[in-house]
Amino acid sequence: MKSNTITCIIVDDEISSQKVLQHFIAEVSTLELKATCNNAGEAFKYLQLNSKVDLLFLDINMPNQTGLEFYKTLNDPPKVIFTTAYSQYAVEGFEVNAIDYLLKPISFERFLTAINKTIRALNIDNETSEFIILKENKSLHKVLFGDIQYIEAYGDYVKIHTNLKTIVTHSTFSNFINNLPNHFLRVHKSFSVNLNKMSQISGNQITIEKHTIPIGQTYKQSVLNALNL
Repeated sequence: MKSNTITCIIVDDEISSQKVLQHFIAEVSTLELKATCNNAGEAFKYLQLNSKVDLLFLDINMPNQTGLEFYKTLNDPPKVIFTTAYSQYAVEGFEVNAIDYLLKPISFERFLTAINKTIRALNIDNETSEFIILKENKSLHKVLFGDIQYIEAYGDYVKIHTNLKTIVTHSTFSNFINNLPNHFLRVHKSFSVNLNKMSQISGNQITIEKHTIPIGQTYKQSVLNALNL
């Protein structure tokens, strides 16, 4: 990913769906919308005449040529997030290594989950710039993974404790921690820690600066294995 900006195009034959995606993309500074195409033909022409983009928001159910058919024709295709109102296409979408599959109507929280997956996929060779975008109330926060100390389950929300602040975002705990890099380790049914931030382990507790995080009994062995203890 260049300059921490993800260039993208929308390919969708429904004006209402285009507007939803355009609005969501405008809310995320990491995304740069290059074009909106009404069908696969327009998208193919754009990709032939312009520089490569990083990401396609690609509707599956379009006339003449479906999004899946179109994507399979591309040489060296961009990453893709499929969008559709029909859930039966999901399995085939993932067979072409789609980043994600968004079922319409798309919520902004679900959209952000897909974008964070894209950031991870495009940052494989650029560990120093890895970050996640978090929504708290009506604000968006760009948070470096290196600044996160630990994550805590909080009902239907998740608390992300960083060096400077705590951000509360709407997500299940399991879904959230599945999008974290490998140096984050689940140590309890309600806690995951950044191993790079750990300062001490004593008994069934991990210390990160002034914070004490419990180690669940069922997670104790995996913690010891991760620390080569």
